[in-house]
Amino acid sequence: MPHTTTDSNRWRTIDIVVAAVIAVAFGVIFWAWGLVWKAADPAFAAAPASQAVMYGVWLVPAVLGGLVIRKPGAALFCEAVAATVSALLGAEWGGITIVQGLIQGLGAELAFAAFRYRSFRLPVAVLAGALTGLSAAVFDFFAWNAEYDLVSYRLPYAALTVLSAAAVAGVGGWYLTRALAETGVLDRFPAGRDRTLV
Repeated sequence: MPHTTTDSNRWRTIDIVVAAVIAVAFGVIFWAWGLVWKAADPAFAAAPASQAVMYGVWLVPAVLGGLVIRKPGAALFCEAVAATVSALLGAEWGGITIVQGLIQGLGAELAFAAFRYRSFRLPVAVLAGALTGLSAAVFDFFAWNAEYDLVSYRLPYAALTVLSAAAVAGVGGWYLTRALAETGVLDRFPAGRDRTLV
């Protein structure tokens, strides 16, 4: 009996497990990246807004989750759970990180939804990265950067966040998915079965 769209969009147990593994792994990475971000502050002292080039790492699970699981909600789930794990590990930004994760995950989710969860090629991954970055940039614009100067800080910070997200989370997430597929760990997922097309 052929699968209906509803069936193909239904999460399997393995989808939940793998999404959780991605999310928890990146939650730990997020926490560590927060320490790296803080340590890098002096390097960006001359142009603080340019530190946003490092932002994309925080957005990888949204794109990676969407590319691997390929079901509605995967991008949102992976980013939100990763943010929650980093908050529980003591990320310096506290509980608001969880809200931020939800908003960021929504950006990637919109990109995959725009293609009805049927296209997972590089341009879609880049769009997912960029929209995740845009979500992050808008959140930061008002939540974290409101007191900073618009032209010298907030606008360049937002632009670099989107670019970093498109490159690191979008392109990086796509190549990471391909690399994982080549190892065979994704063989129970469409991402593993169409290695040449991913």
